[in-house]
Amino acid sequence: MKTTGVVRRIDDLGRIVIPKEIRRTLRIRDGESLEIYVDKEMVALKKYSPMDDLEDIAKNLVDAIYQSIQQNVLVTDRDTILAVAGNLKKKYLGKVISSYLEKIIEEREVVVERENKKIELVSGETEEASYMISPILANGDSIGLVIILSKEKSITELEEKVVRITSQFLEKHIEE
Repeated sequence: MKTTGVVRRIDDLGRIVIPKEIRRTLRIRDGESLEIYVDKEMVALKKYSPMDDLEDIAKNLVDAIYQSIQQNVLVTDRDTILAVAGNLKKKYLGKVISSYLEKIIEEREVVVERENKKIELVSGETEEASYMISPILANGDSIGLVIILSKEKSITELEEKVVRITSQFLEKHIEE
C-alpha cells in the first residue's frame, strides 16, 4: 500500500477529512459512498459502485446484445467502462470515461446521434459513429451509462429500444 504522507486527526464525532487532492485523484465526488474495510490494524476506504456487483451480468448482457444486433455495446459506472462487446473491447474495457460521458451521467440525459459524429469515450480517444447513450438510474442516482455505437449505419429504432431496455434491466438488478 502506498503512503501519501498526509496525516489527519479524527474529530470528536469520529470523522476524518480526506484531502481534496486525494479525492480529485481518485475521482471521489461529494456525496459519493465509500466502502470501509478493516485488516488487522488497518482501515481502508474504497469507492463504492453499485455497478461492481453487476459487472459479470453487464458483460454477459452486452455479449448477448452484440450477438443479436452486431453493434458495439458499452456499459459504464461513474468512472470506468465496465463491459464492452464488439470490436472496441480491447481499446476501451477498463478505461476511465471521458468528461463528456461524466457530464451525461450528471445531467441524466439520453443522447441520440443518428448521423456519424465524433464521440470521446475516454480522454483523447474519439470514435466516428452514430450512437445512443442512456443513463442507468438507481434509487434516484445516476450511476452509469449504456452506450451503443454504430460505425456503418445510423442507429435504428430497435437499437434505441435495446439501449433503454438494457439500462432498465441493470437499474432493476441494482435496486433489488
